[in-house]
Amino acid sequence: MSKLNLALIGAGRIGRVHAANAALRDDVRLSVISDAVEAPAAELAARYNARATTDAHAAISSPDVDAVLVCSSTDTHAEMIVAAARAGKPVFCEKPVDMSADGIRACLAEVSRHQGLLMVGFNRRFDPNFREVRRRIAAGAIGNVELVSIISKDPSPPPASYIARSGGLFRDMMIHDFDMARYLLDEEPVVVHALGSSLVDPAIGEAGDVDTAAVLLRTASGKIATITNSRRATYGYDQRLEVHGAGGLLTAGNQHVTTVNQAGAAGFTADVAQPFFLERYNDAYRAELAAFIGCITSGTAPSPTGEDGLRAQLLADAATLSAQTGQPVNLEN
Repeated sequence: MSKLNLALIGAGRIGRVHAANAALRDDVRLSVISDAVEAPAAELAARYNARATTDAHAAISSPDVDAVLVCSSTDTHAEMIVAAARAGKPVFCEKPVDMSADGIRACLAEVSRHQGLLMVGFNRRFDPNFREVRRRIAAGAIGNVELVSIISKDPSPPPASYIARSGGLFRDMMIHDFDMARYLLDEEPVVVHALGSSLVDPAIGEAGDVDTAAVLLRTASGKIATITNSRRATYGYDQRLEVHGAGGLLTAGNQHVTTVNQAGAAGFTADVAQPFFLERYNDAYRAELAAFIGCITSGTAPSPTGEDGLRAQLLADAATLSAQTGQPVNLEN
């Protein structure tokens, strides 16, 4: 069987994750790795026996590239997606497609014009536990969904210098939870009410963002989702959810460093949660790449799609506006 040749655009932290997972597969090879900075591209290319370049467009259009993984900085995502679509090559892109909803719409229109294949990197949909929750919902295990609760807390805040280019907590961090809410509700939220505060790092507030937030979502039929985010969790990377339905409850808890519990005179203790997203979602990243490759080889439609990226962005935009004004935002208007 011939291998699918990949171009990796972006040799930073998430690019290295996808490169390592690609190297584990027998059906793909990393043909070329591009980064705006020469050194990380060269280092990663040497590790995986690929070519290195600082010219992303040349990497995408290269005749020995069959598909593209976009893991570069957010402000380049739409440009890289369009370049891949024009070159007739399937493309996987880390979230978000663009920092603005209009930018996403323009990008998706170009992909559609060239009949391109685009999959967006909402990796949490591929977490084995979250997928099992979704499977059981679809199987009717808890009846009609009524209430979804999602908790996401980072172990520590990013530097304030990151905030200025991140788009803010709702667009940068909570956007994963917006996608997960849609995934579990299986219905579009139409009302968004958000609150935000700067409680963790005063520099984040001074930069115009929040580090602690809560959002209420309501669908047209009345289903409700609550999302809480914090940039601080002293006990590790906190990722939990529960789904309450007419016939019962489904929960998915944190992943710990080990499953060992210790008991003694002082009581029971367990190991801390996984330290951050790379460890917590290791299995999800592998499954995500497998799904993208499967779309190409089998001709099936990708999921999550560019439209999923747009829907999550619209929720993030609405939450940002709601937090600023103190008023709920009705997306139907």
